Amino acid sequence: MSTPLPPSRISGLFRRKSLTDLLVSPPADTDLHGTHPGQHSLARHLTVRDLTSLGIAAVIGAGIFSTIGNASHDGGPAVSLLFVFTAIACAFSALCYAQFAATIPVSGSAYTYAYASFGELAAWIIGWALIMEYAVGNIVVAISWSDYFTGLLSGIGVQVPVWLTMGMQSAHKYYNEVLALMQANQPLPAAESAQMVGYRAWSTAPELPGGLRLVIDLPAGLITLLITAVVYIGIKESKNASNLLVLLKLIVVATVIGVGVFYVNPANWSPFAPNGVGGVLKGVSAVFFAYIGFDAISTTAEECKNPQRDLPRAMIYALIICTVLYVIITLVLTGMVSYTELGVGDPLAFVFQKVGLNWLAGVVAVSAIFAMASVLLVFQIGQPRIWMTMSRDGLLPPVFAKVHPRFHTPSFSTIVTGFFVGVPAMLLNMDLVIDLTSIGTLFAFALVCGGILVIDPYGRSDARFKVPYINGQFLVPLIMLIGLGLLFLYNQAGLREFGSAVRGDGGYEEFRHYIPMLVFILFCLGLAWLSFRKKLSLLPTLGLLTNLYLMTQLGINNWLLFFGWLIIGLALYFNYGFKHSKLGLKNRPAVS
Repeated sequence: MSTPLPPSRISGLFRRKSLTDLLVSPPADTDLHGTHPGQHSLARHLTVRDLTSLGIAAVIGAGIFSTIGNASHDGGPAVSLLFVFTAIACAFSALCYAQFAATIPVSGSAYTYAYASFGELAAWIIGWALIMEYAVGNIVVAISWSDYFTGLLSGIGVQVPVWLTMGMQSAHKYYNEVLALMQANQPLPAAESAQMVGYRAWSTAPELPGGLRLVIDLPAGLITLLITAVVYIGIKESKNASNLLVLLKLIVVATVIGVGVFYVNPANWSPFAPNGVGGVLKGVSAVFFAYIGFDAISTTAEECKNPQRDLPRAMIYALIICTVLYVIITLVLTGMVSYTELGVGDPLAFVFQKVGLNWLAGVVAVSAIFAMASVLLVFQIGQPRIWMTMSRDGLLPPVFAKVHPRFHTPSFSTIVTGFFVGVPAMLLNMDLVIDLTSIGTLFAFALVCGGILVIDPYGRSDARFKVPYINGQFLVPLIMLIGLGLLFLYNQAGLREFGSAVRGDGGYEEFRHYIPMLVFILFCLGLAWLSFRKKLSLLPTLGLLTNLYLMTQLGINNWLLFFGWLIIGLALYFNYGFKHSKLGLKNRPAVS
């Protein structure tokens, strides 16, 4: 039996930073040498336009140029409603983020907000989850960017050696699969195209000691290096690059809508939801992956000219603009061709090729390169500032808080971020990590909504912006009953599957996939009772529920990977962060 933690240590896990501590701890408002020896301030350059642009840069990216195709293939034209539903969930979260940003205008995003509302342990968990979210998300974007870039070069006659265009892990796997086919006396045409590409990459690559081959995704590494250099040099340069990239891709999106609407055949919108609610929800991770830009906006709070005014506005503006664009694009795509044909990696280019507009398909392919670069830029801005803020609090070594004396950026953290993204992007196969990115984001959103219920459950804050208070005493239980009724009306098949799994008809292997949903149902009952008793604010409560519901749709395997990552993080926290926490050292009684 393990020895229980002493009471002082247990209470230390939930120590919270006061608003005063949060506002005086970062050196952003001091002069260059300030009151923090060896530290320098971050430069304040961002306006509401720049922040809105950063939000659009993060949201209009891989989602609209890639994952929207598979989501439409699974759910049909009704995926447009999924974008609306997800936007509503994000709107609740954005309001809560906005109130926190107006109350605590410092770097750190959800990590800082959790420190103020739930305490140090929750702050560490969400900070560690955000590190995973940004890193894994950018690895996906870097690899996808490489695919688009090499495809574009191939289209203009420039052939890059195949062993410089994919990761070593993928090439080795495909090489072994083709060898297995050959040993089984199967003809090579039986191999898939991706397997043959991997086989050629491994076969033609220079040989390294130990039997390995020099197979790397060089474009993914180079774009990560370039973006990291821009982020390192300064926030002003980063925002100028972001604004330019956003302008270019908004022009392309507007062109796609303006031209595509003339090729829409309304008959393609019927049936609207061919695979029912289940088919629509199948695309939830891909759709939500498109909406993870709000957290990145809030990480730049110390570089805003007027964060308490501009951050809330930028979050709402970006959400509205991006949702309208996503809904229109989805309807145009599914109207131009049948949803059954959209299961491709480049749906925007594909639909224009189908209608004979090859020149526009080429423009879309080029713009996708800029779109994905802008996503990479925003998340490479966000992750170092999470590292920096956690280091300021003593939870990571002090070197992560180092700010460059000339560029006024978190220099060491930015370099670490570039290494943390660039090396895996060059070597690994990261095909199945979109869900893992989404679960980290949803977890952050849920904690931010829950944090408002902790620090301001009745809307009495004197913050410059606050979530409007609506009494949820009767509305929360009523909304839950309405949701249950809609499930009975429109998702009978899903309810039957759930009932069969809970009864154990399919054994534990089937039952375990519904464990998150069972936990969610119990949580709903508890929150309905708490709302009735405590008259909690409706909007943060709905934000908490919708984000947790979306988490249940991501699959048990993603939960297991997520918990595995958290276990690694907790090991680091208890071996370093807890002992070096500045808040803990401040509150520790002096030894006489």
